[in-house]
Amino acid sequence: MKSDKADFVAKSPNSQQVKVEHQKPGGMTQDINIPTWKWEVINMDFITGLPRIRKHHYYIWVIVDRVTKSACFLAVKIIDSAGD
Repeated sequence: MKSDKADFVAKSPNSQQVKVEHQKPGGMTQDINIPTWKWEVINMDFITGLPRIRKHHYYIWVIVDRVTKSACFLAVKIIDSAGD
């Protein structure tokens, strides 16, 4: 009875899809460069689409440190000179 169960499970469609033989080989590992100093590697982005106030556009400049995951949020004001 144990061999019947093993045969049934081996022939089931889910078992056939999950088998290791049907997966791609892993390949070589790659080194990940980890920064050693704070603020050595940063990510930057802008938050846009905020409501417009009078003749000014406001944006938020986001700067994130990859080591400490600390972030700075800076308000940026752009004056629309075309409306003067």
